[in-house]
Amino acid sequence: MMVRYEIGDIVKMKKTHPCGSDQWEITRTGIDFKMKCMGCGHHVMIPRPKFEKAVKEILQHKESES
Repeated sequence: MMVRYEIGDIVKMKKTHPCGSDQWEITRTGIDFKMKCMGCGHHVMIPRPKFEKAVKEILQHKESES
């Protein structure tokens, strides 16, 4: 089963960021994912395969705009 990740989703990663947070907001999707740390606001870009291995769970889906 393929999981759909969308901009605005909050995900929990397997490893924690040096600031202590393990929650990230997705700000860009595609071949690479751009994410913002919910603890300190740091932005990182990682390739899709590495991102998909590192995600533990989706904590919050983006609110629908209907």
